[in-house]
Amino acid sequence: MTAPPRPPALSAGAMVSSSHPAASFAGARVLADGGNAIDATLAMAAVTWLTLPGQCGIGGDAFAIVYEPDGRVWTVGGSGFGPDGGTAEFYRDRGLSTIPLNGALGVTVPGAPAALAALHAGGATRPLPELWEPAARTAERGLPCSAKTAADVREAFDAVRADAELAAVYTPGGRPPHVGERLPQPALARTIRRLADDPADFYTGEFAERAVAMLRAAGAPFSGDEWAAAAVATPEPAITGGYAGTIVHQTPLPTPGWMVLHQAALCEGAVGAESWLSAEAIDRMARAARLAFQDRFALCASDGSGARNVLEHNRIEQQRRALTARAEERLSFAVRDGDTTCTVAVDADGRAVSFIHSLGFTFGAKVVVPGTGVVLNNRLGRGAYLVPGHPNEVAPRRKPLHTLNAWIATGAGGELLALGSIPGGDGQVQWNMQLISHLFDHGLDPAESVSAPRFTVFPGSDADVIGQPDELRVEATIPDATRARLQEMGHRVVVQPEFGAGGSAQVIRRDSRGVLSGAADPRQEGVAIGVD
Repeated sequence: MTAPPRPPALSAGAMVSSSHPAASFAGARVLADGGNAIDATLAMAAVTWLTLPGQCGIGGDAFAIVYEPDGRVWTVGGSGFGPDGGTAEFYRDRGLSTIPLNGALGVTVPGAPAALAALHAGGATRPLPELWEPAARTAERGLPCSAKTAADVREAFDAVRADAELAAVYTPGGRPPHVGERLPQPALARTIRRLADDPADFYTGEFAERAVAMLRAAGAPFSGDEWAAAAVATPEPAITGGYAGTIVHQTPLPTPGWMVLHQAALCEGAVGAESWLSAEAIDRMARAARLAFQDRFALCASDGSGARNVLEHNRIEQQRRALTARAEERLSFAVRDGDTTCTVAVDADGRAVSFIHSLGFTFGAKVVVPGTGVVLNNRLGRGAYLVPGHPNEVAPRRKPLHTLNAWIATGAGGELLALGSIPGGDGQVQWNMQLISHLFDHGLDPAESVSAPRFTVFPGSDADVIGQPDELRVEATIPDATRARLQEMGHRVVVQPEFGAGGSAQVIRRDSRGVLSGAADPRQEGVAIGVD
């Protein structure tokens, strides 16, 4: 195994971590100026709209889980509705077997603005215009293009170039941007300021009217009423489960947070008894992930009771016995990476926030609301099915299945132990389980945890890639002998480059002395910063 590329950041006061230095610096500056973890999260969110525009934006979705100093844990979910006219027949009548990922038909009402407004109302100490003005100024003058953004534009170049407003920002001179090239976005700067002054305008004002008109003109069956209905995100309790002596708090439906709890219940005691990243440990976690994906595809709607039934004690025990006997069945539904980013923050009072937001796939639906700089998501194309009778079959004003989730772990007495998240489509629920195991089964520090070799089961359950053969994808830093043993155990092993699995994990841990340690994933450009 390779050693971590850097030691964890340490602090006895406060800490932030994100996938880009500019975002981490924005959060650290807010904490240093006396803001709390919610303030820091909101500031980082706005900066990541600029530093990682292929992954997240105002036109996407967002989720947060918050730990309060008194031990209370609450969540905010920003996931928008599909269109009011979005019946399965509407799409099938157009000859579609899946909802397109590019263009207006793949869009849901963005949930991020509502989630951010609810997060702010839940405990911020600074007004949104103050927290978001630095991002607006940066958008005006243009942030230097990162390596990740340049790669994202190259990946989606033809679709980006097909939208005039996307092309104007991200294809200067008709080519992908160079790393370090400034990308001014004056329209987005105006939108950030307007959203900070009045988040509701996004759903009921001029912005909403402009967005709905554009989508309807492009053939999407939005009425406009579904936009107004998405304006408020109500805080909810977290869902919880136990693992290795901790309580893991997860974001509820429509997120797949329950899938992490499902895997934790199936791995409890079994993975910790094995050597770290041994073939036996990887085998158990991989087969637990496959069961979770099978159950999600077969049983769990974004808005139903299937997840609660999956986590029922007797059912978990039956599946644990099947895993031990290596008797589970496999289905073939493929998983794909996603384009998402996350942040974590802990303040001096002990408040903690794990936050994640996304456009779906790279640059979402690749369409911009005219004159606003806002790229819209493709979450409907990703998470709504055209499989007749499926639990997540598309329906009018229905939230599609989601991939985003975030977690916080507490001790038996309610004390904060750790928080984290990791983007990457259906990889998220697997890699979060791996992070939790690294931390609590084996006592790794955050830098070791985010740098550890990663593995991913394929298939998962994305709507557009059902039916591909199953694989166990492992990074090359997993030793040859371990890979050979996994093949003997029945896995079709596919080797990825070192740090090639995807995702960009962020973790902060608090020890018994109250000292914080944190780290950002070396797979991207992020950094953890402590503030004393």
